[in-house]
Amino acid sequence: MAQLVGNDEIESPRSELIETGKSLRSSLQHHISSSRSSSELNSVKDDVDNELALWAKIDRLPTFERLRSSLFDESDGSKVDVQGKRVVDVTKLGALERQMFVEKLIKDIENDNLRLLQKMRNRVEKAGLELPRVEVRYKNLRVEAKCEVVRGKPLPTLWNSLKSIVFDCAKLPGLKSHESKITIIDEVNGIIKPGRASSLHLPSFEHIFHLFILFPQQVSGEVLYNGYKLEEFVPQKTSTYVSQDDLHMPTMTVRETLDFSARCQGVRSRAEIMAEVSRREKHAGVVPDPDVDIYMKAISAEGQRTTLQTDYILKILGLDICADIWVGDAMRRGISGGQKKRLTIGEMIIGPTKALFMDEISNGLDSSTTYQIVSCLKQLAHITNATILVALLQPAPEIFDLFDDIILMEGGKVVYHGPCSCVLEFFEDCGFKCPERKGVADFLQEVISRKDQAQYWNQAEQSWSYISVDLFCKKFKESTFGKKVDEDLSKPFTKSHSHKNAISFSKYSLSKWELFRACMSREYLLMRRISFIYVFQTVQLVINAFIAMTVFLRTRMGIDVNHANTYLGALFFSLLILFFDGIPEMAITVARLPVFYKQRDLYFYPAWSYTIASTILKVPLSLFAALIWTSLTYYVIGYSPEPGRFFRHSILLFALHFAATSMFRFLASISRTMVASFSAGFLSTLAIVLFSGFIIPKSSMPTWLKWGFWVSPLGYGDIGLAVNEFLAPRWQNTLAGNTTIGKEALENRGLNFGAYFFRLSVGGLLGLAILFNIGFTLALTFLNPPSSRVIISNEKLSRIEESEDSSSGADKDAKSKIYEKTMSKHHQDRLVLPFEPLTLVFQDVQYYIETPLEMRERGSTEKQLQLLCDITGALRPGILTALMGVSGAGKTTLLDVLAGRKTSGAIEGDIRIGGYPKVQETFARISGYCEQSDVHSPQITVGESIVYSAWLRLHPKIDSRTKFV
Repeated sequence: MAQLVGNDEIESPRSELIETGKSLRSSLQHHISSSRSSSELNSVKDDVDNELALWAKIDRLPTFERLRSSLFDESDGSKVDVQGKRVVDVTKLGALERQMFVEKLIKDIENDNLRLLQKMRNRVEKAGLELPRVEVRYKNLRVEAKCEVVRGKPLPTLWNSLKSIVFDCAKLPGLKSHESKITIIDEVNGIIKPGRASSLHLPSFEHIFHLFILFPQQVSGEVLYNGYKLEEFVPQKTSTYVSQDDLHMPTMTVRETLDFSARCQGVRSRAEIMAEVSRREKHAGVVPDPDVDIYMKAISAEGQRTTLQTDYILKILGLDICADIWVGDAMRRGISGGQKKRLTIGEMIIGPTKALFMDEISNGLDSSTTYQIVSCLKQLAHITNATILVALLQPAPEIFDLFDDIILMEGGKVVYHGPCSCVLEFFEDCGFKCPERKGVADFLQEVISRKDQAQYWNQAEQSWSYISVDLFCKKFKESTFGKKVDEDLSKPFTKSHSHKNAISFSKYSLSKWELFRACMSREYLLMRRISFIYVFQTVQLVINAFIAMTVFLRTRMGIDVNHANTYLGALFFSLLILFFDGIPEMAITVARLPVFYKQRDLYFYPAWSYTIASTILKVPLSLFAALIWTSLTYYVIGYSPEPGRFFRHSILLFALHFAATSMFRFLASISRTMVASFSAGFLSTLAIVLFSGFIIPKSSMPTWLKWGFWVSPLGYGDIGLAVNEFLAPRWQNTLAGNTTIGKEALENRGLNFGAYFFRLSVGGLLGLAILFNIGFTLALTFLNPPSSRVIISNEKLSRIEESEDSSSGADKDAKSKIYEKTMSKHHQDRLVLPFEPLTLVFQDVQYYIETPLEMRERGSTEKQLQLLCDITGALRPGILTALMGVSGAGKTTLLDVLAGRKTSGAIEGDIRIGGYPKVQETFARISGYCEQSDVHSPQITVGESIVYSAWLRLHPKIDSRTKFV
């Protein structure tokens, strides 16, 4: 991202560029003559001249092509080989070429990444351009959460929900409110400066990150980006938020996830900076570093489905080993938890934003990987002037030392905000000293804790008394560090000094057409990945078709009024089968909603691009289902044989299937949870079938209920199929009363409509489908993820208010003694449950899985992928054993194999329990496995979960009272 400076300021960098260009040949020749023999000198000079000729060829290209062309070196970089260099379009590099280039560019991640960033910055500065920077200020920030106060357990029971609805509807002046407010963040101030890596330390205060990028919160105070208020620009595009939650499409690979993120976030002003740098270097005759030129041009080219930036991020984060493996989830095998966390980081930093807010990025990562990631973030901050704030819970000492600034928070208040190098000085002024062999991060966590604070007291002449968070905050505001923050905040940031590309004022990085194309390609990919569902639906459809063909066989039915009812039953059965075939859309839509909400709120794409792509790609499926059903059943059942009626039959079934899938998607987007969507789907289906005109004929419906017939998709389907069949020539035999068999059959069912009603029925079904898809789009645009109302008991609210009002340490000391006395009493009441100690021994354990299709498509020839290789060990009773390894080493895989949780793949080796071969049926009764993923029933409390587990796992002879204890 670049900003043009004044003409006077350009002259110096431009002259420097010209001098650099003029001295290039002489410097190269001097280097060559000093290091080569005379026999090699001429050859090398020719190579250099050839290389310069290639660069001159690039400079003669039109601007658009010049910005996409560079000199690609196919050698490994260990020697000069001009014959191996060629002019390439950087946007058309193949997968193998991109991988080879990144491997050559980044061999040692920490050092080579630093070198690459430095070269890029030097190139931009020599061109007379400056990088944008973002300064974030927050003043008097306060967050209050509304909660409903109830008596007894704070659970969303039917009674509590009913009372809440009643009080919401009858809020009258003078009545006592059943709502209260809890302060989450209390009047915090500070500045997050560009070019410095800041750490948000101790509690996981996700709320402060939400404030910086305008996630829904009830806040007071203000947040400024380079002097702009949040309402004046688009903070979601100016900054990036990395959440704690690893939300990804489980059926996409790591590479595909990063490619889609890079495509949606776009290049923004990278293209502008590259164009200006290239123009000035061409004018000065400067030959750039080929590797840096390829990388900068590749990441600044727009409209790429796969980019070099993806391979770079994969390498930096150590995800290249699992690039072509599904992300997976609790039900699908995929990458490890640590790799998911790195993918979450990569998904955000792959974009061109200049401000990063990252919440608990170390969860699931080993210390070495965390150090490597934080080190790269520090390089990014220092070299590119990025603004970075990272929340870490008790980081390792070597990771803590990487940060420049620290924000120490407790209880929603800032205890310290300033340089990391001065934090110990601040606490020494408060009377606390960190021991020499104590990590600073551990010290900071414990020094503000009531339980651990006393051990760090360093004032021998004065006895220790607990210093509360409020007192620490007061001391900080009175200290030089607090005064420095206030002084900086008192100096307003002038908007005119802000880089024109630092703040984003547009919601989306791509044009509407490009956004639609991106969502379309991803939707097609996701449909391919769950093709089994569509294949299963087709098989189910074929089976139902054979059932229909045998039940309604044409040889058993004639052309008369009695058999007309059988034909009507066959038509209605066809409608039901095609209608119910759309039900799986609910589960598919609900499963994708969490990822959609995340990407929508980050402005990856608008809701309409997602819904239109999803709708269009479902049209062929509806058409295919209608053709399959009609082709199998139409002539076997014995409908009217005219080809035109056959195709009209297919068209109406297609319209019905399309309307059904649209309706179920709409219900899923409104309900937003699996349980609620299926409940809504069941009730809607019941009403639609009831008003279809078959169970209750239209003529038998009360006048005030006939509107239900005209809003039922099955009603339109029943009209269309009946009219198409019974107005055929073979049903036109005249009966008594000057009527035909067909008209008599239609009148008996209340479907006496003209032939033109077939077109109206098709139009009605397509109209309903359009309405459902419009509702689908509106629901995804305006509705947010479901969240339950915050409920708190009177007792807990009283404790919170008392803790906020209490400022002296004496009351808290008394409470601490009461707490310790209570806990010691609980310890005395502990029970020891009897069990038999067992030894677990495993020898030469191997685990294989089939090579993923994506890896085979990228050239892998192995049929099986080995994840565990010759693992041998023993776990003895009374010995605590630690299983260690870097992220992705196979720790979870080994635990899954030992616990018997693997349901696919091939397991080899010997596993014995107490000397006997392991039998999973009995082993499951004596073992417990704490998995990495936290899968729980969301509607029950923590205590209820534990009691339920105790009832299932403890021996039946243990009495109920003991189980509760």
